[in-house]
Amino acid sequence: MPTPDVSRLSNTLTDGVTVYQQVVYTTQDLASGFIERIPYFVAALIVLGIFWLLSILFKKVVHKTLGARVRHQNLVKVFQRIGGALILFIGFMIAMVVAVPGFTPAKLIGALGIGSVAIGFAFKDIFQNLLSGILLLISEPFRIGDQIVSGDYEGTVEDIKIRATTIRTYDGRQVVIPNSDLYTSALTVNTAYKQRRLQVEVGIGYEDDIEEAKAEILRALDKADSVSTKAQPSVIATGFGGSSIDLTVRWFIEDGTQANKVASIHQVIVEIKKVLDAAGVNIPFPIRTIDLSDPSVSAIVDKMQAQQAPATDQQTAK
Repeated sequence: MPTPDVSRLSNTLTDGVTVYQQVVYTTQDLASGFIERIPYFVAALIVLGIFWLLSILFKKVVHKTLGARVRHQNLVKVFQRIGGALILFIGFMIAMVVAVPGFTPAKLIGALGIGSVAIGFAFKDIFQNLLSGILLLISEPFRIGDQIVSGDYEGTVEDIKIRATTIRTYDGRQVVIPNSDLYTSALTVNTAYKQRRLQVEVGIGYEDDIEEAKAEILRALDKADSVSTKAQPSVIATGFGGSSIDLTVRWFIEDGTQANKVASIHQVIVEIKKVLDAAGVNIPFPIRTIDLSDPSVSAIVDKMQAQQAPATDQQTAK
């Protein structure tokens, strides 16, 4: 008859073998099931690949069909992206039905319904940017290639995506701006219209004739080829400066891009300087006038003379 210690050892070994066998059987079942499902996984991947190619083909067909006919190109982008995403979603659902036994779209919708509140809070900003991006693409306040100002950033629009808009600043940096900021905040589109008005301030001396200076400045604007001939430039007196009569020169350019704006301002300033110098019109710099008739000035002068008198007497004595 076996002793108690031997009996306990035998039971322990038996339990260990049983657990090991269960682990082995479970692993074998999983491996067998996985191997059996490999053809279904491959089929699911093939389905995803087919629908991915269909989404690309759909975008190309839309671009070729509507790209040259639709005036608002952003609408074409909206149609491409939403249609492409819908095709991929359908492909994903079909692939899941093929790969996962018992999967149905109703189960996925039910699972999303359970976590819809948590998902809504977690992805609030993302959904807000997505909706803003769609509204921007539909309303089209600006297009790719336009130059815009948003907050502290100014540059050329390079891409308008569903979530964010990418601009290239004039100093060569890339800025990604969330679409919700563009949709809810003030936005300046410098190239929204073909013509753009520019202006510079010019000061002339008080002794100069304003009408003569105005005529010379208008002559300078005629010489600048960047100034538009379709809109009349203007020169108006705007105030009495500290050392000059202030004139505001306004003109239009046909291309409102930043590069053309900077080049036109430079050209106009150069031409105005040339004609005013040739006409003898003074462009004064700030001047400070000292009124020597004030009694305090006379007191200062008397004090300085009194201090210099002893030194002069000593030099005379030597």
